Amino acid sequence: MTFETDEARFWALLEDAWAGAGPEANGVRAALAKRVPEEDDGFAAVDELDDHLDAVLDALRTATEGLSSEELTALDAVVERKMHDIDRQDVHEVTDGSDDGFLYARGFIVVLGREFYTAVAADPRMAVQDAECERMPYFFAHLHADRFGGFPGTGSGISRETATNAAGWA
Repeated sequence: MTFETDEARFWALLEDAWAGAGPEANGVRAALAKRVPEEDDGFAAVDELDDHLDAVLDALRTATEGLSSEELTALDAVVERKMHDIDRQDVHEVTDGSDDGFLYARGFIVVLGREFYTAVAADPRMAVQDAECERMPYFFAHLHADRFGGFPGTGSGISRETATNAAGWA
């Protein structure tokens, strides 16, 4: 499989997991990705969506139960790439936080799905301060460790950790 195929699979699995949260939560998620940041700081939406994150990640865990080591590694590589690509100073300036806090803030950006991720990647002002999802950055790595014993090796040569994307930091 190609990275593009794995990426499409990741976003589809995540959307399916969010489908279980219902139309109201998904409407809030869509509105957050389309808001005007100068008019809406996004805090109310984050509060509402926080209530759904555990259930969404549990649904994602269930949806991937039958995947092989290679498939989980491929999904982890997608998350790793997405986290790395938004590891940028301009995104950090909006989300704030320590190294771990910014890691979890980027996890929140990823877990909300492609639409929000794309919005933030294009315009960091779309991010929301103090919005975090601690489980997302290493979600598939932990699943892999639980099922196959050990974190997967993506072989990408990049890191999802904070301030490792040299192009994103001055």
